[in-house]
Amino acid sequence: MKRNALSSKFAGLFGAALLAFAGAPAPAQDKYPSRPIEFVVPWGPGGGADQLARKIAPALEKQLKVSLPVINVAGATGQTGLNKMLTSPADGYSISIFIADTLALLMDPATKWKIEDIVPAGVMIRQPSAFFVAENSPLKTWKDVEAEAKKRPLKVGITGFGSADDLHVIYFTQKGLKLTSVPFPKPSERYTAILGGHADILYEQLGDVKSFLDGKQMRPILIFSEARFPAFGNVPASFELGHRIAISQFRSIAMKAGTDKGRVKAVSDALAKVAATADYKGWLKDQYADEKSFIPAAGAVAFMKRELETMRKYAPKK
Repeated sequence: MKRNALSSKFAGLFGAALLAFAGAPAPAQDKYPSRPIEFVVPWGPGGGADQLARKIAPALEKQLKVSLPVINVAGATGQTGLNKMLTSPADGYSISIFIADTLALLMDPATKWKIEDIVPAGVMIRQPSAFFVAENSPLKTWKDVEAEAKKRPLKVGITGFGSADDLHVIYFTQKGLKLTSVPFPKPSERYTAILGGHADILYEQLGDVKSFLDGKQMRPILIFSEARFPAFGNVPASFELGHRIAISQFRSIAMKAGTDKGRVKAVSDALAKVAATADYKGWLKDQYADEKSFIPAAGAVAFMKRELETMRKYAPKK
């Protein structure tokens, strides 16, 4: 009888404890963000990706209330820096610049990562690209380039093989021009290559070399667009010459797949607020970019998939 009484008493105490635990409030999730967020730039200092990160990092710090140290990790057309982000925990404390040139690498089946490995928090800038020559180059017009490239190989400075840059060069080689891609992972090396005569042509975005354009050190010779760009009305657009190639050059902010949706939304919302400021809109204009560049997380994946399909149109046929 005593054993049954003790068992009943213990069962009653245990049941009461369970009820008390069930009624207790669940522990709150960690506030996000509660510590610095690593901001990876998969390119060297001075280029468009680096410029974007250093432009928005201070504004993001104000929105998210934590610091965002910018870290440059260049190499492999952006893959070295991307891999740094992808090997970090999916907790939202490592984000990365992700651009069109790196997306283009997915056309190679040997690429070890896939688009499903990232979650874009937002596309921040879209801008036209062009072929540039040094201001004192003997190549004065695109017709000069076509004539010279039929006689001898011309070197084109690009970010890396397999990039969107490279696709434009390949497009013209298939048209019979002798253009040779020469990769320069560091933007500063790519820009000085045509100024120092180590390359004949540079592929780049208009805004990325604005200081060189303003300083009369280089000039666009063909802009990849459907229509002429207002700021350079004397430079032909690719479409008007029958070259219907204009791969969008975009730069976005990516996070690792598997990151909590609430954390992705927090970053995306902060980016939207930054993109809506007069300061950022003014910067886009200064960069010769689309004033409606921003695409939030909800639409960024679909945008990238469309861009990848466009790139595949211009990839070499095997």
